[in-house]
Amino acid sequence: MKMTLHQTQNSLPENTRRKTIDLLNQSLADILDLGLQAKQAHWNVKGPHFIGLHELFDKVAEQLEDFTDGIAERAVELGCTALGTIQIVSKTSRLPVYPLNLSSGRDHIAALSKTLSKFGATARAGINSAGKTGDADTADLFTEVSRGVDKLLWMVEAHLQARD
Repeated sequence: MKMTLHQTQNSLPENTRRKTIDLLNQSLADILDLGLQAKQAHWNVKGPHFIGLHELFDKVAEQLEDFTDGIAERAVELGCTALGTIQIVSKTSRLPVYPLNLSSGRDHIAALSKTLSKFGATARAGINSAGKTGDADTADLFTEVSRGVDKLLWMVEAHLQARD
């Protein structure tokens, strides 16, 4: 979708900004989907580790919201509109669909780990893509997001790796 750029004094070339904005808006759709998947797990987890997982999934969603703002605001900084409506997200997210029939903590951990991992891979790809277009600031943003998502994945996966 070709977007009209807003007037800006940003010194990045227009072609660079356009490519980066496309990358950012795709990542925005993905991370909004991921945040909703974390909330789905938060709302619906059951079992003996309920309270710990309920709180963990909420923490994941909150941290993702911070990353979401950074991604959306960067698109606007570059002169475009952040595309973050549910209609856009449902059409463009690259993440696997979150199963709606889960209730056990272990199943939610496995499903959320899968989507965190997928998004982490796309964030790392974003680092390279932004770097190739000449936008070091967006590459840095994706580095921060990638590092944070890897930490969230570690925190969630730790529950699968326990030997109790």
